[in-house]
Amino acid sequence: MESPNTGLAPETDVPVPPASPAAVQPSRLWVERTGTRTYTGRNERGAEVLMGPAEAGAVFTPGELLKIALAGCSGMSADTALSHRLGDDVEVTVEVSGDNYKPEDRYPELHERMVVDLSGLDEATKERLLRVVHRAVEQHCTVGNTLKAGATVDLEITGE
Repeated sequence: MESPNTGLAPETDVPVPPASPAAVQPSRLWVERTGTRTYTGRNERGAEVLMGPAEAGAVFTPGELLKIALAGCSGMSADTALSHRLGDDVEVTVEVSGDNYKPEDRYPELHERMVVDLSGLDEATKERLLRVVHRAVEQHCTVGNTLKAGATVDLEITGE
């Protein structure tokens, strides 16, 4: 339930996310090989993303997609709070970086930087909004929460 006149959940100051249909099933996701080490990722809604090694040109590497998923998730999680306070046309950029640790072929650290103009806010309002945004991302960013918790991965190989 929202607090009167704020659009925020009463005890948490976290924006109440829009209701989502309870019966929505996760979309089927898959990749198809398009060439040597190049793939096209697809979902049932018709979206596509090209992936491969950096030397393949206009593609995303899987690591870049991981980082973009994190940045996008953080931005989407913060969006309600930011647009509520700064307007529906607020400009937000989430930059993400992290070096590959080659011996283990993984990213040991990812760093995000959310860029948004807060110059029109007084210091108290700015600090409150920053707390709300951090809390919203911590509570609602599935990608970040999954990375922090260290999801297990199971690979099945079939001859179908």
